[in-house]
Amino acid sequence: MSKKSPLTPGAGSPPALSRRRAIPAMAGLPLVAAQPAAAEDAIAKLIKHSEVSNAALMRGDAETYRAMIAIADDFTLMSPFGGPPSHGSQYTSETWDRMGRFFKNGTHKQEVVQSYGSADMVVLALIERDHVEVGGLPAQEWALRVTLVYRRNGDQWHLVHRHADPLAHGISLQQSAALARGPGVKE
Repeated sequence: MSKKSPLTPGAGSPPALSRRRAIPAMAGLPLVAAQPAAAEDAIAKLIKHSEVSNAALMRGDAETYRAMIAIADDFTLMSPFGGPPSHGSQYTSETWDRMGRFFKNGTHKQEVVQSYGSADMVVLALIERDHVEVGGLPAQEWALRVTLVYRRNGDQWHLVHRHADPLAHGISLQQSAALARGPGVKE
């Protein structure tokens, strides 16, 4: 797990609140300055940064994703496949290698549903629309409802939470009830 983040503003104390600061990041993306007056800029830059990093992951390039996104030690992932949440401490090199093999040949687009920002936190509610091979299945469309939570840690932004579900197209009450009951449980 990387402690470094490409979302690090220049060293030293931030300039006056009315002034913006950013230095170039990986893939030519600007870095996100964690300043209260720059919350809107931080949101815009994190939206773009999330889009570029997730596009890399959908291509199977977990190494680029990992280099671009700093995962907090207390990170939680609520996977679109359900089950118990995973945590930052579970993300070993082997985990990242498996993730890179799990996604292949994908394209990624995202729609911003809503965003929220403060001096220390940014929340993005997105619809991710991918066309990708997942887990050995043939390529298909994957539309996910996603919530990303970024927290400022000093002068860096870390991803602390990702929740994704495959319900972007909606399901019926009966389908929802069946999912909530769990497999093998009858009405």
